[in-house]
Amino acid sequence: MLNSRRLYRLTIKASLYTLFYIMSLTTSCGVFATEINIVRIGPSLKHPWGLTTVGGQSVLVTTRPGSLYLINTSTQISKKISNTPNVVEHRQGGLLDVTSQKIGDEIVVFLCYSKPASSSESSTAVFRATLDGDRLVNGSDIFVSNKPSRSGVHFGCRLAIKDNILYASVGDRGERNNAQNPRNHSGTIIHISLLPAKTPRSLNKNWAKEIYSIGHRNPQGLVFNDRTGELWSHEHGPRGGDEINIISYGNNYGWPKVSYGKEYIGGDIGLNYSPTGFTDPVWKWTPSIAPSGMAFYYGNMFPELRGKLLIGSLKFMRLFVVSMGKNGYPTSETSILKNVVGRVRDVEVLKDGSILILNDEQDGGLFRISRVK
Repeated sequence: MLNSRRLYRLTIKASLYTLFYIMSLTTSCGVFATEINIVRIGPSLKHPWGLTTVGGQSVLVTTRPGSLYLINTSTQISKKISNTPNVVEHRQGGLLDVTSQKIGDEIVVFLCYSKPASSSESSTAVFRATLDGDRLVNGSDIFVSNKPSRSGVHFGCRLAIKDNILYASVGDRGERNNAQNPRNHSGTIIHISLLPAKTPRSLNKNWAKEIYSIGHRNPQGLVFNDRTGELWSHEHGPRGGDEINIISYGNNYGWPKVSYGKEYIGGDIGLNYSPTGFTDPVWKWTPSIAPSGMAFYYGNMFPELRGKLLIGSLKFMRLFVVSMGKNGYPTSETSILKNVVGRVRDVEVLKDGSILILNDEQDGGLFRISRVK
């Protein structure tokens, strides 16, 4: 297995925008039953963060400093999209996730980002616009968190759409008690109807109407399992205690009253079990892996991955593969691509079954994993 980061960097330098590997992972991790290709697609990207398919061979990719790119995964032609929102790029904040929805002949784009709230504060926000060639048109915010903060951490900011409802994760912004206050948006997963006549209402009159669940720290994975209809999320714990959760409307996922992690200086944070009124994670990591991005694999290219959950790891610079039991819950994990592409920020499965990943690096980019023909 080629896992040398030095080799990776030398290859990038030699071939500019295209990286080509042929790798045999069978003996080293037992995941792939064949050799695979890893190809770098398109230009160098400064801290890429989110990606989404937009039909055909094209994907949209965000970068944390505030740029949006349309990249053709076949031709590798890319173009920068104009009219994106003004973002606050501060520490973990900036232009973060992207998703899209096709309505008739139009592609509607949704961007999650850190929005200026004052000279020193920012809010997690969601922006909607229509993609028109190399620009966004008719753009406006459809959600702005009601709890702006000076903090530059824990934005969350993952997006998912199902049945004309947009779901977004909102981190606690490093102010942990926010996550147990259902009147503010920090530390929650929110939902917004994309059909104005059907605006969701909270199950609890004491909750802000957009809130779907509470008790979250920094959720950077959010995806629907298309086979079960369940909404899955993962989030960063503190020192240990990263979690995978199945999200249900009205549930409390515990943070900071319940945590399987520790304070960075040592000591417990709340309880390390979930009493009545709190929902347990279905999987947890100690030590932390710093998860980011997630996708269920139901493609045909890699039958050995079918039904498994793919999760990026920033800390360990690899892709985790989580297997499911008969009850649909995680039972085991392994990892692949150790130190091959750097910090894995996002993952997406294409219709042909190939896998796209983003690496969050100063000289980052988009990579495609496919089977050797």
